[in-house]
Amino acid sequence: MNDLEAMQIAISAADRARLISRPNPWVGSVVVTSTGKTFDGSTSRVGGPHAEVQALASAGADAAGATIYTTLEPCDHTGRTGPCSQAIIDAGIKRVVVGIVDPDEKVSGRGIARLREAGITVEVGVLADEISSQLAAYIHHRKTKRPFVVLKMAMTLDGRTAAPDGTSMWITGDIARKRVQVLRAQSDAVLVGANTVRMDDPQLTVRDVDGDSPRRIVLGEVSPQARVNPCTQWNGSLVDLLDELGRQDVLQLLVEGGPTVAAAFHREKLINQYILHLAPAITGGNDSLPVFEGHGIATMSELWRGKFKSSEQLGDDLEIVLESNSQLQETHK
Repeated sequence: MNDLEAMQIAISAADRARLISRPNPWVGSVVVTSTGKTFDGSTSRVGGPHAEVQALASAGADAAGATIYTTLEPCDHTGRTGPCSQAIIDAGIKRVVVGIVDPDEKVSGRGIARLREAGITVEVGVLADEISSQLAAYIHHRKTKRPFVVLKMAMTLDGRTAAPDGTSMWITGDIARKRVQVLRAQSDAVLVGANTVRMDDPQLTVRDVDGDSPRRIVLGEVSPQARVNPCTQWNGSLVDLLDELGRQDVLQLLVEGGPTVAAAFHREKLINQYILHLAPAITGGNDSLPVFEGHGIATMSELWRGKFKSSEQLGDDLEIVLESNSQLQETHK
């Protein structure tokens, strides 16, 4: 088994931790012995073993003289658990292959340095781009102290999000709506505007998929009887909100608001990823609500441009994922 194949196993293991490890990063690890045996592990819930410790425990005595692959640099400090670097040393591992360096200031190179000081061979950078994408929300939070902001909008083929009377259920089909449930489960908080609560009375909980429901945030004030309760009602600036959520270890914020909320985040350049669900439907006029409400650019030189990250067929609908150029540069540093 080569390094790329082994690291791919670690990446798959990390996917298992995506919904349970936050606010810790979702990390995967695999021990590969000289005879080709593999033992993988992933990050547990907060307070439980990290991925490397899980993999080492599975390997037991077979870990001596083996290589361990880990998507993120092993920690070298004691928090809720002991340092993974010491566990690797104690297990007799001879070689460590790391996907990316941990941007957390408590780690950031210390784990790698500790392993090398112990005489262990350490290599860094295997499948780094793929791992950076997998850990985008964690990396962004550690570098900016703010949550990674994902805007999700459902729209018709002619770019409309609701009828003139404000109704918007349902533009997309069942499969696309289930995808939204997954996005909620992957997020620490979900946000809408008070007008969306008044029009649709959403619960904003996770349904029909595994995962915990995110914290609910409403811009503005809502009735105590609204189904979104209990929620945080926010009337301050969006920047202050993101700063506060970052301090509270919110790694990813899912914005599901209407065109006014979407436009507010977009104009302040606060969106890291745009997820657009495009339905094979047409409103046929300009009196329905657009994706972004209010004034746009004044001239083409001000046009916002990003990069297509992915596209996927979701039943009859199409999911398009966009990222800003600045986000791509920051994530892959």
